[in-house]
Amino acid sequence: MNIFCNYILYFIIYSIIGWLIEVMSFLVQDKKFVNRGFLIGPICPIYGYGVILIILIIGTDKTDLLSMFLKSIFICSILEYSTSFIMEKLFKARWWDYSQRRFNINGRICLETMLPFGIGATIVLYFIHPLVIKLVDMLSYNPKLIIAMVLLVIYLVDNFISMAVMNKIKKQIKKQKADNTTEIRKKVSTWMNENSYWYRHIKSAFPRFKIIDRVKRIKDVIIPTKKM
Repeated sequence: MNIFCNYILYFIIYSIIGWLIEVMSFLVQDKKFVNRGFLIGPICPIYGYGVILIILIIGTDKTDLLSMFLKSIFICSILEYSTSFIMEKLFKARWWDYSQRRFNINGRICLETMLPFGIGATIVLYFIHPLVIKLVDMLSYNPKLIIAMVLLVIYLVDNFISMAVMNKIKKQIKKQKADNTTEIRKKVSTWMNENSYWYRHIKSAFPRFKIIDRVKRIKDVIIPTKKM
């Protein structure tokens, strides 16, 4: 059970790190905040699954750097391609698209991202994961069990809610071979604002309160609008 809790915490930590990487890269590139993940919360599970698979398959053997690099590329590419394929089949939408980049396969994976995945995975195994192990091992069994179970329940509930919302709005999403994450997140936010019980309760108490307006104000503070 202790090992199971360890892997839950590893998964959550790397999923949150992945979400931060996605959001920050988009923030730097397009100067706007977009929740790049499928889930409502600040988490990108594909990163968590990727690191866990790499840890389980490659292990802690660091003797062959080239082998580790190539295996990491293979594992991450298979995971990214299969995730993109399944998500598109389920919801008729794409969370990423590499069709405009060279050496891509059906726009789902490309050489430009495969190489960073290999480099990133190697850095994780050599430097980051040993620190994460030490961080997790600082927790005694009972607190670790409680934290792991609470985070697992939150993650599963988020999956359930996100799947339900996506099933409600998927007919509104235009089917296209392109990254339409921004459109998806807008529709998810709109649906949540209009249909969430807690949001309706807050709105009845504070008629002028709007989640979308609050998000826009936060974004304006982080990225001030340029005046002409």
